[in-house]
Amino acid sequence: MYKTGILNSEISKVLSDLGHTDEIIIADCGLPVPEGVKKIDLAVVHGLPSFMDVLKCVEQHMVIEHITLADEIKVQNLKTLDSINDLFPTTEVDFISHEAFKQKSQSSKAIIRTGEATPYANIILRSGVNF
Repeated sequence: MYKTGILNSEISKVLSDLGHTDEIIIADCGLPVPEGVKKIDLAVVHGLPSFMDVLKCVEQHMVIEHITLADEIKVQNLKTLDSINDLFPTTEVDFISHEAFKQKSQSSKAIIRTGEATPYANIILRSGVNF
C-alpha cells in the first residue's frame, strides 16, 4: 500500500501514464463524458467530493503547465474561479466556450468526475514535465 500519494488506483495510473502535453479533466457531476474517454467516477452525492478538493489533490501530484476553463465560469461561478486562480497564480490559462470545452474533452486521457454540483466547475489540466 502507498505510504503517500493518491490512493485511488485509477487516478494514480492515469497520472503515471501522462506525457508532456497530455490532458486530463476534473469535472463537476454534469459534464458529459465522450464515448471512448476514460471516466473515473468519484461522485458520491451532490457536493462530495468537491471539485476543489479533488483539484488540490491532483495538483500536488501532477506537473501542470497550462489550464483551460469555460468562459462561463467568469459569470456563473466566480467563487470557484477565484479558488482556481489562488491555486494556479502563475499558470497559463485559456478561456473557451463551454461548447468548445466539451469538444476539447474528446481528446482528454481521462475525466475525473466529482460530486460538484455548481455550474462550470470543470478544468482541463495539460501535463508539463518535471525537468
